[in-house]
Amino acid sequence: MLKGIATSGGIAIGKVFKYETPVIDIKEAKGDTTAELKVLEDALAKTNADIEKVKERAAANLSEEELAIFDAHLMMVNDPEYTGQMKNMINDGYKADWACKVISDQMIAMFESLEDAYFKERAADIRDVSFRLTCNILGVQIPDLTAIDEEVVIVANELTPSDTAQLNKKLCLGFCTEIGGRTSHSAIMAVSLGIPAVVGTTGILANAKHGDMIIVDSIDGDVVINPTKEEIEKYSAKNAKYLEEKEALKVLVNEESQSKDGHKIDIAGNIGTPKDVENVIKNGAEGVGLYRTEFLYMDSKGGFPTEDEQYEAYKVVLEDMKGKRVVVRTLDIGGDKKLDYFTFEEEMNPFLGYRAIRLCLDRKDIFRTQIRALLRASIYGKLAIMFPMIATVNEFLDAKALVLEEKENLIKEGQKVSDEIEIGMMVEIPAAAVLADEFAKYADFFSIGTNDLIQYSMAADRMSEKVAYLYQPLNPSILRLVKMTIDGAHSQGKWCGMCGEMAGDPLAAPVLLGLGLDEFSMSASSVLRTRKMIKELNYSDMKVMAEKAMKCHTCEEVTEMVKEVLK
Repeated sequence: MLKGIATSGGIAIGKVFKYETPVIDIKEAKGDTTAELKVLEDALAKTNADIEKVKERAAANLSEEELAIFDAHLMMVNDPEYTGQMKNMINDGYKADWACKVISDQMIAMFESLEDAYFKERAADIRDVSFRLTCNILGVQIPDLTAIDEEVVIVANELTPSDTAQLNKKLCLGFCTEIGGRTSHSAIMAVSLGIPAVVGTTGILANAKHGDMIIVDSIDGDVVINPTKEEIEKYSAKNAKYLEEKEALKVLVNEESQSKDGHKIDIAGNIGTPKDVENVIKNGAEGVGLYRTEFLYMDSKGGFPTEDEQYEAYKVVLEDMKGKRVVVRTLDIGGDKKLDYFTFEEEMNPFLGYRAIRLCLDRKDIFRTQIRALLRASIYGKLAIMFPMIATVNEFLDAKALVLEEKENLIKEGQKVSDEIEIGMMVEIPAAAVLADEFAKYADFFSIGTNDLIQYSMAADRMSEKVAYLYQPLNPSILRLVKMTIDGAHSQGKWCGMCGEMAGDPLAAPVLLGLGLDEFSMSASSVLRTRKMIKELNYSDMKVMAEKAMKCHTCEEVTEMVKEVLK
């Protein structure tokens, strides 16, 4: 048995689909011209067929415009200029893999050097096609998540946001990754998708083979490869009990979220796509506390989504929520969240670099498109816009000014825009938490992003399992930063929510209630469990406990105090 970090609850039992991206190291080498030309021709034919297959499978989920990316890839494979230069190198005596690398690298460099953003972004297409072609030249298999056609448990080193966006929820029973922590993006997506996942499972890639049977226990973090009949029966019974308890919570769907002594809060749901709203509604959430719009950009195949494409997505969510507040986070890419069609410059510390609001304020053309789409959609519901990664008051004011400017532009164009849009910010940088009382003079609300707030406060990369022990939401230092933020909002009559994983943590909820948090936003699957807990607690008692918690020395002291209260 292997041990990892449980993330989302539930247990998956099924066949392993091992997802590993091949690592290819090509060296300059000479070869037989006739044989190498044949290798290239066969690889081009296979690459052509592979892209056609991918396009065919993707047609069920993508629009004609989105499918056009595959047509562009097919044109490249059949481009005599591209392939002709490779053949020339082979005729000069070089091997096919080296010829493919040299010509592809030259084309990528040429496109990346162009000023025009559209052509610059085409470099990603060449990279994608050349990687597939190189694998086919070498006879290396490329795993394809979209090709999964049976129920499987995915085993991988890590799943990126774009990987998880490709998953078919009906066929992916769960997943297990070698690296990652409770707040890594694969863990967050597992919670959002409502599937069992165990991350940070050292040794899983070395021990699990494609087609093995596996048990992934996302309740306790156990992973069993090729289990016995008795082990399958044991974990099946454990999962049945978990699902039974989950079913019993449904009686709370239409009830208010309030403590035993009548203190009301809001429990909202986090979403990544408009499709996720169904689960938010089904679980009785009182709104959407975080709409992660980056997935709209990651799913876009032909470049940045247009204003109209974004408008339709935001409109659907606002309409479906029927007047309940929807908090939309503006584009938050960078760090480990990349786009196929946008090239980030290499940085020593990308999580601390050019990302989120920093990118948007630099590339206002991208930012304005999103803001206009949001403002146009605002008439269909209760919209709140929040900016991620805000560090200074000036950043917030610049972003807010752009929103107000675009609002005026749309009105001049004859477009309707709601007059009741809230404009707020995420508090995920310690500097913003410390200055919360000043930010609250300009922001309509705060939403605390604890995944990054903890990462930055503890100087611990949340993607590293080696320092996963420093993910301590109940560390007194984190609780004090949270309290500063809440008090800063309340000092100006503003509300404060939390959309990080801490909001759905059963051990953190009692403390957050006592600290005065107004909105808890979490995965839809955690809403009813949290509501049940809140209804069993006295707000007055939790206030006393929260004060004591902030005076503790260690995370462990706070944890023991909460456990004692929950008994």
